[in-house]
Amino acid sequence: MFAAVFMGIGAGLALASQPHMVNARGYLYSAQHELQAAVADKGGYRNAALNSVNNAINQVNAGIHFAATH
Repeated sequence: MFAAVFMGIGAGLALASQPHMVNARGYLYSAQHELQAAVADKGGYRNAALNSVNNAINQVNAGIHFAATH
């Protein structure tokens, strides 16, 4: 039980120490939602943008994880 609580606190500290990364991720999720809601016929540019946003979300998550474990 203590380990689970400690790990939760550790994760909270990692997020708290990275407010810009967490904020950026929130903005990326908003962009992802808007792109998904947009009409699909954009000559492939909407899909390319959605792929870029998804990649950016993955990179931000990896950065948050890296900082939390190093």
